[in-house]
Amino acid sequence: TLAGGASLRALMTAQSNARQILVTSALPYANGHIHLGHLVEYLQTDIWVRFQRSRGNRALFICADDTHGTAIMLRAEREGRSEEALIADMSEHHQRDFAGFSVDFDHYGSTNSEENRACCEEIWQKLGEKNLIAERDVTQLFDPDAGVFLADRFVKGQCPNCNSPDQYGDNCEKCGAAYAATDLIDPKSVHSGATPEIRTARHYFVQIEQLHPFLNEWTQGGDHLQPEIANYLKGHFLADKLRDWDVSRPAPYFGFEIPTAPGNYWYVWFDAPIGYIGTTKQWCNAHGESLDDWWRNPQTEIHHFIGKDITYFHTLFWPAMLKSADYQLPTRVQVHGFLTVNGEKMSKSRGTMVRASTYLKHLDPAYLRYFYASKLSDKVDDIDLNLEEFAQKVNSDLVGKVVNLASRTAKFIDRTADELDDPAGLFANGMSAGELIAADYEKRDYSAAMRKIMALADRANEFIDQKEPWKVRKEPERKEELRGICTLALSLYRQLIVYLAPVLPQLATQSAELLGVSVHQWADAQSPLLAKELGRFQHLMKRVEAVKIEAMMSEEIEAVELAAAEEITPADFGDNDAALVAEPLGETCSIDDFGKIDLRVARVIHAESIKEAKKLLRLTVSLGGDDRRTIIAGVKAAYEPEELIGRQVIVVANLAPRKMKFGVSEGMVICAGEGKDDLYVLSPDSGAKVGQRIG
Repeated sequence: TLAGGASLRALMTAQSNARQILVTSALPYANGHIHLGHLVEYLQTDIWVRFQRSRGNRALFICADDTHGTAIMLRAEREGRSEEALIADMSEHHQRDFAGFSVDFDHYGSTNSEENRACCEEIWQKLGEKNLIAERDVTQLFDPDAGVFLADRFVKGQCPNCNSPDQYGDNCEKCGAAYAATDLIDPKSVHSGATPEIRTARHYFVQIEQLHPFLNEWTQGGDHLQPEIANYLKGHFLADKLRDWDVSRPAPYFGFEIPTAPGNYWYVWFDAPIGYIGTTKQWCNAHGESLDDWWRNPQTEIHHFIGKDITYFHTLFWPAMLKSADYQLPTRVQVHGFLTVNGEKMSKSRGTMVRASTYLKHLDPAYLRYFYASKLSDKVDDIDLNLEEFAQKVNSDLVGKVVNLASRTAKFIDRTADELDDPAGLFANGMSAGELIAADYEKRDYSAAMRKIMALADRANEFIDQKEPWKVRKEPERKEELRGICTLALSLYRQLIVYLAPVLPQLATQSAELLGVSVHQWADAQSPLLAKELGRFQHLMKRVEAVKIEAMMSEEIEAVELAAAEEITPADFGDNDAALVAEPLGETCSIDDFGKIDLRVARVIHAESIKEAKKLLRLTVSLGGDDRRTIIAGVKAAYEPEELIGRQVIVVANLAPRKMKFGVSEGMVICAGEGKDDLYVLSPDSGAKVGQRIG
């Protein structure tokens, strides 16, 4: 009763001091699927929101798809559908993936909304009234193949500052330097691979140098940023004059047309962060609330979670826009590092850029939520998804320590005792640890919180090991002793689940059903589990199986290989004039390099369609004698299988076999052409014999 009274008092105190908090994650771009690297941020944010709610605070979690820009426009054109259809489809995919990982948004919107357009127009007007907008002609990179001006993020080349290769056109991920895309060394269009041309167009700018004193004060004072981020901004940007921010793009462009400059559109990085406000406005309209109560209320906290690659936009441009338009400034911009897999940068070619949907086919999302939490601190450090460590940590901590505590005791009793027998003060120790764990959650140092929680789990399991309830159960006269042991154990389990609930919401729900009590409010950890009927025990969590991790990784590798096989275009081997114009010549190779390629005359002796693949045929070719090869070739769009049977072809005979989803391919058939409908399998001249080498 005393513990229950303490719990009620704690809850009442929490409610009287409740905070109103608006929380955002960076908006995912509508041009691609969610992968495990993205989920670092969304899980980090969701955990913090759930923690705040457990403390009695009102936390509004909003997000949206970032939908504008040249990439969306070109992809929609390539796929033969409207931009609106494309972004609606991707939104459905994104929301399904997030739901699969229990990321609980209050509202998920789109930057392509009328609410967001209205917010953009309002902020643009405010910037104009404060004389922060300038216009001038800009020399910009233009993709001659795609016919569009290139946004900075769609040009890659060598950094002009540190010479690192494969850097985007706005800033270098290696040295942090910011520059114009035209400064890149050897730039290439991300869209087509073409070398961009330099062309001139009228652009509009926000002159944030006028806000330099404000930005210096905001970034360097208070607790708005992590110390390393504040120092980074001070050393890289604020020490010099801030360059004007180019916020427009000329047509053609998918986005909002600037009302004061017809034929020009707001650049995606202008309207994307405004999407935080526009999406909040959507939610407010649906729930009868005031936007000003969330974005112009000094009592409302605004917390942004972002990756370190977009620090520049969120810590300089975004506060400048908010200040100019009289909106509330962020209370905190929390920056996290990148995800590596097995110590290496995520890579499609290696199959380590695992999609969220692929993970969900094979593994419990709770595993990843916990593993990320065990790695995430309040620093900007990168975290590594070492798959061996991933399995070991989940199996040891969640299955071996936490869930095992319930499975070793809940099956032995159907009702807990009326009083708590705890001479060692284990439950009291767990109560006192609650505020220390809460402090870790509050400052987003989840790894420290997980360590403290697992320390409590260790002590609880030591107690069970000492008392051995499975032995006590065999002696009927010790029934009440057994009930006392299990009551304390399950009370300690409830504490652990309360502290883990922000990380493991599904396990918390299952545990609440088993224990018959709430576990989602922080104050619940203050009450022992007394005089409660228990639900029927059901298995709470399985161990991570290595075979399932392997299956997940294999699926990603197969998907990459299939995509590569189906995307091979005959223009890669083109030898006619049109192909030479469309496809630049490759790098010069030596005669020794060419000599490594063993080209042979072969005859197709069997060909069949692969039903599951749009572009692939399975060919059996003879290289003479008993030498038979199976080759999976992307020629289905141009040839029926029977057209190739009996025909002589040229194959790369010494290409390493490649395991694909539909079998092993043991070579390559040489083709020419410019696309799937303009495709020609090359054959030798008359007189050539099967097995002869070419060259």
